[in-house]
Amino acid sequence: REETVSEQKVYRGNIITVSKVFVTLPNGKQASRDIVTHPGAAVVIPVNEEGEVFMVRQFRKPLEKTLLELPAGKLDPGEDPRDCALRELYEETGLKCKELRYLTRIYSTPGFCNEVLYIYMATGLELGDAHTDDDEFLTREKHHISKLMEMVLDGTISDAKTIVGIMLAARHLGL
Repeated sequence: REETVSEQKVYRGNIITVSKVFVTLPNGKQASRDIVTHPGAAVVIPVNEEGEVFMVRQFRKPLEKTLLELPAGKLDPGEDPRDCALRELYEETGLKCKELRYLTRIYSTPGFCNEVLYIYMATGLELGDAHTDDDEFLTREKHHISKLMEMVLDGTISDAKTIVGIMLAARHLGL
């Protein structure tokens, strides 16, 4: 265990805070850690009766590329992850669901960030129009879960939360 000695806020942005944290190591030596604090997010795997998963294609500025991802979004302050999942499902895909099942939670990058992602599977889907935020530009697609598994294995899908979600969905669907 590392004991915190002091913490210095370096940056506070729209979504994240970056801190330099000074710690005492188990051997008594001192070290510093750069830590990103994130509010967390919810991820949704919307699966229809035919085994097709609704995905979103979205440009990601840090990578300068467009990725195929599961619908997801950050938690608002005090928001329940389940409510966030339902909100993001509707906003990004226009879908509503009859059942939303919690599958797991994962830490995206625990070496420097505390972000936790809550993953849900949505079934009993009702289709409507997406209602994205003003700064969100994405397109909705659907692919059969078996095709998505191929895309994970051949590297076409490289987003970590999406890979985990697809693998979990495949397992729950008996693939």
